[in-house]
Amino acid sequence: MSNPWALWLRTNDRQPYILADKVGWDAFVNSGTRDPLKVLSRQEMGALSAEALEDYNAARHVWHANPAAVRTSQVAAAFSVIDQVMASNHRDGDRLRGAVAIDSEPGLGKTTIATRYGRDFHRRIYRRYGPTTKDGSQRLPIAFVPLRSATTLKDLNKQILRFYRHPAGSRDTKADLVALVVDCVTTAETRLIIIDDLHFVDYNHRDGKAVANHLKGLANALPVTFMYIGVGLLERRFFTEGNERASKGLEVAQMARRTTRCPVAPFTLSTDAGFRAWVDLLTAFQGQLVLADAPADVLTRHARDLFRRTQGRIGSLASLLEHACHIAVTTGIEDITAEVLSMSVADNASETSAAAVS
Repeated sequence: MSNPWALWLRTNDRQPYILADKVGWDAFVNSGTRDPLKVLSRQEMGALSAEALEDYNAARHVWHANPAAVRTSQVAAAFSVIDQVMASNHRDGDRLRGAVAIDSEPGLGKTTIATRYGRDFHRRIYRRYGPTTKDGSQRLPIAFVPLRSATTLKDLNKQILRFYRHPAGSRDTKADLVALVVDCVTTAETRLIIIDDLHFVDYNHRDGKAVANHLKGLANALPVTFMYIGVGLLERRFFTEGNERASKGLEVAQMARRTTRCPVAPFTLSTDAGFRAWVDLLTAFQGQLVLADAPADVLTRHARDLFRRTQGRIGSLASLLEHACHIAVTTGIEDITAEVLSMSVADNASETSAAAVS
């Protein structure tokens, strides 16, 4: 007979979403929150069989690896910018829509911001219009398209087609890929296309310039809003398409005029407001921990050390806490102590930066 933790794992274990595929995206959009996981006392854990304790700990690993997204001040600010740009999404098909570019350093939650916004938008469109279009096709309000290294124009088209599971997306073909993309997007009544990892496009290479021009062409041809996500897009001259200044030509000015940059800043302790925001983030995370001996201030008591270890990068913080929780569970310490944090490794960039200021 299965114990309750094994049963919990059957319905709440990791979900292998492939967001770059319409089925995976749909599963992500329609997923619910995990069932609550009870914090057992040491006495209660001591009463479990060896198998039940193993399953309980496995359930806790899943729980700690997938914390609920926190609506930080950065997320709220980004959503506000995106909402403003999405106002143009209500325009008729004969009018151009604006685009938004989420641009920042690594580890600041750009993709999480985009996917959570996209999920909320997808759900609203389903609520208002239903899952099928008037002609009976599957409605796909969002298309999520991650790019690959050294993306070419053909690669971009095929990646979009793969999302819609069009056969031309997975095989060589001489078909008009652009026409197929337009057909897929309009048939599914897609309203927002999210292009992730745009920093893979090299605007100093002819293929990169072709991709940039193609994105403008798709924006002209499709009744959708584009959301771009990338690292250092301003520095990589995305807005000027590889040129030093936007004044180089009318073609360059188009991308800069149509696209609103949405920067995402790391947390800071240099101001009182910044420190409060960091503590608020830690408070949200510590409320989700399932550890027997963790006090109410399990993370906030380490606020400055956690900032030093992660430099205010939410991605690095989430990774470090996941490692710390794993150690707390497997060693039986059941708390995030200074000792546990000293045993927990962060990503290489965080460790290097932390060592430089130690």
